[in-house]
Amino acid sequence: MRPTRLHHLAMAALVLIGGWAAMGATPAGAATPAATPTAAPGLLQAMQRDLGLTADQAEARLAAERTATTVEPKARKAAGSAYGGSWFDAEAGRLTVAVTSDASDSTLRAVRSAGAAVRTVEHSERQLDAVKTRLDRSSAPQGVSGWHVDPAANTVVVDVVRTASSDNDVRRFLAQAREAGPVTVRKVASAPETFAAGTVGGDPYYTGNVRCSIGFSVYGGFVTAGHCGQPGAGVSGWDGSYIGTFQGSSFPDNDYAWVSVGSGWWTVPVVLGWGTVSDQLVRGSAVAPVGASICRSGSTTHWHCGTVLAHNETVVYSQGAVHELTKTSVCAEPGDSGGSFISGDQAQGVTSGGWGNCSGGGETWFQPINEILNRYGLTLHTA
Repeated sequence: MRPTRLHHLAMAALVLIGGWAAMGATPAGAATPAATPTAAPGLLQAMQRDLGLTADQAEARLAAERTATTVEPKARKAAGSAYGGSWFDAEAGRLTVAVTSDASDSTLRAVRSAGAAVRTVEHSERQLDAVKTRLDRSSAPQGVSGWHVDPAANTVVVDVVRTASSDNDVRRFLAQAREAGPVTVRKVASAPETFAAGTVGGDPYYTGNVRCSIGFSVYGGFVTAGHCGQPGAGVSGWDGSYIGTFQGSSFPDNDYAWVSVGSGWWTVPVVLGWGTVSDQLVRGSAVAPVGASICRSGSTTHWHCGTVLAHNETVVYSQGAVHELTKTSVCAEPGDSGGSFISGDQAQGVTSGGWGNCSGGGETWFQPINEILNRYGLTLHTA
């Protein structure tokens, strides 16, 4: 941690300790949002910059997204087998739930009573997930960059690099994909890449000659991207001092890892704002729905915001396929790998990879935080 931040983070820790003494803190791997917090001015400014909102619109959107996050599990349960997926409708400011046409009137009433809008669709989430699972078992040719379920379109979207769309292997893969069920092809500018980088200086940690970014503090260490290091690899900080060791790592198939922390380093439930916004406290890990706003902190491009575009996407990197990633419209660049994705004060995941950059835009994927916590039996450090 940089000396210039040391006093600030220490003060943040003191404030948090005071909060724990007053109300008691029980760390949890996945927590639901607590009482509505006041959004930090810097967060609102970042949302204005990256999402084209006014300050009032950003504040209202955060409040609506908190409500949608609470509504989603209730509405999903109410829809039962007719559930076709859900997403946050930014224009309407509420959660929309897809239900199949065979849903009963009582089911529709129950979903609406939970607080969600309803849209009738042809395919259930279970049917769409089955199509995606079938694709996950296949071997994608170069030029096919990934696939995911799009609940609003009620289809499985397969991303194909525009310049490879006429390739025979790609066409053959798409023909087989369509045989599995409802599939739509989306042409993209380029294939995704991971965002690790060689030693070029900067925050926050190094393993070998690779620079990556810390994701979130957990008790005993922090989580990050799996492609940043293998189990047993040592980790050093920005100043070259020893931090700890990779205790677990998975890539490809997954893209997550966790690093133990020692040697005078400590963990705090904070995501760095890099001077663009105030450092953000982490209060839980409730999952933001598709359509919700989300921000990312990384050591190269620092703080940027966008929206959640898809959950549970399979992404095909040159090293192999990675499953269950979340796609966003947030930009990122080499060195941002492993960094924090956060929605409001809820941890979402660690940066995996993407395409584009923060000058011209692009898309970035992250590995969901709750999967990492469950995989390694970790507890998120929360305020």
